[in-house]
Amino acid sequence: MSRIENQFIVHFWGVRGSIPCPGPHTVRYGGNTSCVEMRVGGKRLVFDCGTGLHVLGKSLLPEMPAEAHIFFTHSHWDHMQGFPFFTPGFVKGNTFHIYGAIAPDGSTIEQRLNDQMLHPNFPVPLQIMQANLYFRDIKAGEEIKIDDVTVQTAPLNHPGEAIGYRVNWKGGTAVYITDTEHFPDRLDENVLWLARDADILIYDSTYTDEEYYCENSPKIGWGHSTWQEAVKVAKAANVKQLLIFHHDPAHDDDFLDKVGEEVKEKFSGAIMAKEGMELQVCVS
Repeated sequence: MSRIENQFIVHFWGVRGSIPCPGPHTVRYGGNTSCVEMRVGGKRLVFDCGTGLHVLGKSLLPEMPAEAHIFFTHSHWDHMQGFPFFTPGFVKGNTFHIYGAIAPDGSTIEQRLNDQMLHPNFPVPLQIMQANLYFRDIKAGEEIKIDDVTVQTAPLNHPGEAIGYRVNWKGGTAVYITDTEHFPDRLDENVLWLARDADILIYDSTYTDEEYYCENSPKIGWGHSTWQEAVKVAKAANVKQLLIFHHDPAHDDDFLDKVGEEVKEKFSGAIMAKEGMELQVCVS
């Protein structure tokens, strides 16, 4: 087995939520929206297609023909807006397996990706893409097998619904939980189940508690969590590394530096997710 085929690597291509925020004050953490790649035993898994997917796509051009399994948590704009700009999707010979849940209105992930590329929203339709695109509708709670890689799923607490993912391979585990809102009186059992004993937990930490509970502009009901809740989950689930993720576009580098210091005091295994960051999961 080659070195690449025996590795479990997590790469962050976009770590922001809501809207891209490029500029001099977001250089260190990055301004692209959600996109995380996991290279697991020679296979490529991609979680969400925010604007970070465009950067990932450029990195794949020297490696074509390319193949990847793409998982959507949901189809809010910041998690799918990079898909029309995914260059490898337009190249014949590439293959992409695309997974997503049927929305409450009954639409499939294929329909939603198609709709965002129709006039007047976009100049070229989905059908222009020449890569092999295989769409699969999934349900929260379903387990997906990709050879010896297992992907477990569970529902998240988000307006319009969302799915969290747990990737297992050779005793190593990385968990992707974004766009979920914590409950006021208890930890979410679905989140705890996904995060249990994880080597890496990537968690929606859009707000601070002060912002979330602010009397003048509370964020309650917006579908996102706080870094303080992330710490509670990480401790309760016995997580090794916690990645603070889905940074609010209003949080500049200096603000996130301060959050990072505060998180580290509460949980020594906490890391602030940064665009371009790469972590390795230990496997047997």
